[in-house]
Amino acid sequence: MTEHVLDASALLALMLGERGAEEVLGLLPTAVVGAVNLSEVVAKLQERGVPEAEIDLSLPDLDLRIIPFDEAQAIAAGKLRVRTRSLGLSLGDRACLALAMTRGAPVVTTDRTWRKVDVGVDVVVVRG
Repeated sequence: MTEHVLDASALLALMLGERGAEEVLGLLPTAVVGAVNLSEVVAKLQERGVPEAEIDLSLPDLDLRIIPFDEAQAIAAGKLRVRTRSLGLSLGDRACLALAMTRGAPVVTTDRTWRKVDVGVDVVVVRG
C-alpha cells in the first residue's frame, strides 16, 4: 500500500467533520503525519475551542503514525522556501512537503493552492 502524508488541513478536516473528511478517513490506514503538522492541528483545535482533554483523547483514536521532524526534513523544508514563497506556504506546509519528499509519498491536503506546488511529490487535494 502507498503511504500518504497528511497535511494539517487534511487532519483537521477529518477531526472536525469538514468537507474531505471521508477521503482522509479512507487513507488513514496508510497515513502518516509529521510532528510539525501535528502541532499545528493541536493549536488549531485549541483556537476553535476544543478542550485539551478532548484533544488528548481523540488523537490516539486515529492511530496515526507520527514522524519526527529530523535534520533531512529541516534542510529540505528550508530549501523549499524560495521555490514556494509565491504560494504563501508556511513552515508547517514546507515541513509537510519535505516529509513527503523524504518518504517518496504523496501529500494530502485541503488547500487548493497546493495544486500549483511543483516539488517532485504528488499532491492530493481532498476538497476538489
